[in-house]
Amino acid sequence: MKNNRPTSVLSGLLGDNTVLSACMVISPVIICGDTVKNSIALIYAFSLITFFSVLISSFVPKKIPYTVRVITYAVISSLVYIPVRMLAEGLFPSVIERVGIYFPLIAVNSLIVHQTEVKFFRMKKMKMTASLVFYILGFDAVMLVTGFVRELLAYGTINNRMVDMELLISGISSPFGGFIFLGILCGIYRKIRSVTEKAKNEPRGEADVSCQ
Repeated sequence: MKNNRPTSVLSGLLGDNTVLSACMVISPVIICGDTVKNSIALIYAFSLITFFSVLISSFVPKKIPYTVRVITYAVISSLVYIPVRMLAEGLFPSVIERVGIYFPLIAVNSLIVHQTEVKFFRMKKMKMTASLVFYILGFDAVMLVTGFVRELLAYGTINNRMVDMELLISGISSPFGGFIFLGILCGIYRKIRSVTEKAKNEPRGEADVSCQ
């Protein structure tokens, strides 16, 4: 049992990534994840809104009917969204006009509305909090990698700083280009995951015989 616990807590980052494995919350990644600055703004919004919304929602009594609970989760995330959005206008004034329109979508993302009941609220509070953090980090990592690579290939810059790039692919900055890039990233991730799981499940009989 001790060996399974770290795996379940870390699964949101490695084995069950929110974007690459479950294909959730992909719209902000595809449409806005074309620069590092945009990515950081979305990481900020997603991390704070998701963490505090799920944490506060975990105190909603389970005796309340399921439909009412889900509506309550949405109301809580909407309330959390307000200060997060207000603070973002001061932190990211240059990108808020484009990225900010996706903050409301983040406020009702699948981790808050669906995974709360299916996964998080079935855990003890400490384990739930740790697992939630790694699920958030899983999204953040994909968002940052996507913004970094797409900005580099599309504009020849990294966080608006010029880089010596001879070949640029301007189309990768578009939503269509983001969709293709994310598809490639998902394919690589799932291939690595498949190979890793296959290696773990391979019988060790031959190795045991040779040792004898």
